[in-house]
Formats: sequence, structure tokens, C-alpha cells
Amino acid sequence: MLNKNATKITAEEGKQEFFIEREFEAPRELVFRAFNEPEFLLQWLGPKDMEMKIDKYDNQSGGSYRFVHSLCNGGGEFGFNGVIHEVASPERIIRTFEFEGLPERGHVSLEFLTLIELPDNRTRLHIQSVFKSVEDRDGLLQSGMEGGMNEGFRKLDEIFANSIVNN
Repeated sequence: MLNKNATKITAEEGKQEFFIEREFEAPRELVFRAFNEPEFLLQWLGPKDMEMKIDKYDNQSGGSYRFVHSLCNGGGEFGFNGVIHEVASPERIIRTFEFEGLPERGHVSLEFLTLIELPDNRTRLHIQSVFKSVEDRDGLLQSGMEGGMNEGFRKLDEIFANSIVNN
């Protein structure tokens, strides 16, 4: 079945950035909460075959975060961390992102997450991620992140549709 809110990833060859666009059937304030509240993140962030644990989530300007995704079959854990440059509710988050599973540290990307209010209580998510190198960007794109991200977004669609969260 075709999802009318399909995720669009744009990555021009040879550039150190990519863009993600996605729309949600929920008001901007609710989508912002989904990206900012730990109890909300635990419900949707990540692939369906993984469980998420938040080690730290100080989501404010100058804060930082660390979370771990664990394969449900016990096959391994994957850590991620970053610092938060700016949180401007309900429209913008600027933060870094680093996958801890690489042989060396420092392959950090800078993410600009923007939420745009649409008619009929809908919201457009726009993310620009800028990487240290084209190789880092391409490595993430080839890692399977798109599949995991889409599984997470589908879980978020279900949460919004079922009004599981408190408004």
C-alpha cells in the first residue's frame, strides 16, 4: 500500500549532506513532542526489530543525549550520541549525531530539524544532515538507516492515528 506520507531522501552525488522530508497527520506541537520527549521517543524511534534505551537525554540548548538500540534477538547493541545546539519549540532542533560503532570517533554529522505547520493539523518534517565527508554521508545512507527510519516513522503514524499520547 502506498503511503501518502512517504519519506523523501535527497542526496546529490559528491555532496556532504542529505535532506529528509516527511509529512505527518498531526499538529506541529505534537510532532515536536515526539522528537523531544524521552517517553515518546521510546515508542517509535528505530527499527521494529530493536529496543531502545535512553542513557541520557538533556534535550535543551547546550544539552546532550545518548541512546542505545538493541536487537531483539540479542544480536548486538548500537550506540548513538550527540550534543544539542538549539531547541526552539515547536519549530526547530539543531544537534549533532554520532554512531559509536565506527573504528574511530569523530564522524559526527550536524542535523537541522525543522517542523513546518501545514493546513488541516498536518506537519512537514525537514531534516538537513551535514557530514564530515562524502564517505561518511554515503556510509550512513548505505547502512540501512532509511529502512529503520521508515519503520520508526510508521510507528509514529500509528501513535498519532491511535492517539496513544496525551495531548
